[in-house]
Amino acid sequence: MSVWDFPRPPELVRETREVLVVWGGLEVARTCAAWAVRETAHPPTFYLPLADVQRYLLRPAGGGSFCEWKGPARYWDLVDGARRLEQVAWSYPQPLEGSEPLAECIAFYAHDLSCTVGGAKVLAQAGGFYGGWITPELTGPFKGDPGSNGW
Repeated sequence: MSVWDFPRPPELVRETREVLVVWGGLEVARTCAAWAVRETAHPPTFYLPLADVQRYLLRPAGGGSFCEWKGPARYWDLVDGARRLEQVAWSYPQPLEGSEPLAECIAFYAHDLSCTVGGAKVLAQAGGFYGGWITPELTGPFKGDPGSNGW
């Protein structure tokens, strides 16, 4: 599946494969009800229902951003005792029209986590800003790779 066949503006697609997020052996989230946000040139970003996330691990982080399609984002840290991953997740508590299913969901950057979709290990989208997950069925090139800033 080529990411160049994904639309712009992005589409929200229900993901029925199991999505698992693990941090250093600790299960952070597991669901079969994620939303995959597919946008041209990007691997999908997976939004997991908060009901399927170990919420006790989440702490509000500083800062925020704005997506022209999804609205204002809120960032989250993962905290477990003395361990902390800063701004490793984000959510859209008040999404714009068309992105309403994301209101009770959260997405995770895969860089410092072990993430799988349907049992397949995920590769993190390149770059410090993008949060897409590269799964085996995808082909690129992907936005975020060197030289892709102008895409």
